[in-house]
Amino acid sequence: MSLTTREWESVALELLGHWTVLAALIVFLIAYAIVMLEDRLNLPKSVPVLFGAGIVWVLVAINLHTLGRGHQIRDAVEHNLLEYAELMLFVIVAMTYVNTLQERGVFDAIRAALVSSGLSLRALFWLTGLLAFLLSPIADNLTTALVMGSIAVAIGQGFPRFVAVSCINIVVAANAGGAFSPFGDITTLMVWQRGIVPFEGFFALLLPSLVNWMVPASILMFGVEREKPPKVDAAAILERGAIEIVLLFLGTIALTVTAHNLFRLPSAVGMMFGLGALQLFAYAFNRSSSGVPLRVNTPDDVFSSPQAAAIENGELTPAHTDSRRVVRRRAETIPLHTFRQMERVEWDTLMFFYGIILCVGGLGTLGYLAALSSALYGGLGATTAIILIGLLSAVIDNVPVMYSVLEMGLDMSRGEWLLVTLTVGVGGSLLSVGSAAGVALMGQARGVYTFKSHLRWSWAIALGYVASIVVHLVVNQALM
Repeated sequence: MSLTTREWESVALELLGHWTVLAALIVFLIAYAIVMLEDRLNLPKSVPVLFGAGIVWVLVAINLHTLGRGHQIRDAVEHNLLEYAELMLFVIVAMTYVNTLQERGVFDAIRAALVSSGLSLRALFWLTGLLAFLLSPIADNLTTALVMGSIAVAIGQGFPRFVAVSCINIVVAANAGGAFSPFGDITTLMVWQRGIVPFEGFFALLLPSLVNWMVPASILMFGVEREKPPKVDAAAILERGAIEIVLLFLGTIALTVTAHNLFRLPSAVGMMFGLGALQLFAYAFNRSSSGVPLRVNTPDDVFSSPQAAAIENGELTPAHTDSRRVVRRRAETIPLHTFRQMERVEWDTLMFFYGIILCVGGLGTLGYLAALSSALYGGLGATTAIILIGLLSAVIDNVPVMYSVLEMGLDMSRGEWLLVTLTVGVGGSLLSVGSAAGVALMGQARGVYTFKSHLRWSWAIALGYVASIVVHLVVNQALM
């Protein structure tokens, strides 16, 4: 028979004091230290946490057997596995849709429109930030940051200061935008799946999230040159089926939310239906469009004879880039293969989440989370503790931070849970290594957007962090 969270807290307090408790904590800290050295060691971040999770649960099993509670180990493991399974099945579908949209050229079209817009650097600074804020609630903050970051790098050739400041702005905007939507970040998804805050309840964070981005953006703007970049003509053609897939994705989100709110169906079920709909569409699309030619470019865009011959021979990729324009040209419609897009899912990230959830779950079973809950929330009060936890997410990935809070079984108001969601979601913006978006952009704009360039503006981001908390406490006072 499964134990409730409160019963597990009672069991966990009995486990403290055994040698396995300290050993498990040391194993987790070593594993996470190796994760933070991922770039230097060239070791996937999932490897140390998966290995560490195995050791942690062996120590948990030894501990439970020592206290004569060996029969409860299965319940302890299954509690964490169920949490991860729902998260994984949801994220796989969402990532598959995003990968399919990318393959159909949706994000390339956005990029081409901005690159060829002819706007000033400051206007592009604000536009990329705004798009990052609006796109991340649907496409997640990592994907959004990569798309907008590629635009900043393309536009800012010869303007390194613009690239660095724009990347900071994009990271802050993407993290802030993801905080007011269950689909925008893994942490908000975890809170929604637990049923703590309903889907529409997250929109109470819209204004605080907007302030979180706008305050530092208003300061960062002065670091952007008052110039216009050279206009670059760019053309991008949406592959056939792109619009239909966008509509399918929006329909999947609507169905998932409705089923979860009306029938309490796990969100993974609605997403599963959406994945089935995408695969059915792909089947029908491939059957009906076989041999149908794509829309070709205008005569201005036709390749020279050697290039045309190279395409026919398969020597050139479908996207050919020169200094003036980006051109897509294919002889026939590209088939839609959903399983290939599933292969492109960030499996290292998903396995990292798996290892983290099991590590934190194991430490919780050993009593750490109950002790931490008592020390923080009992000693400092909920609001102060939540603000400090948000700052912690600038150093430690926000997923283990949020999962730790969820596993504490805290009795908090909706306003306090929303405050946790806000601080943990945007706290990672304080440092470039504090969020997946920042780490990804450091790789994309290597040597220009760095830890040091981000740290230079951390004080402005901190002002936004404080301002967003104040706005939440004032605007959502009735929920506290």
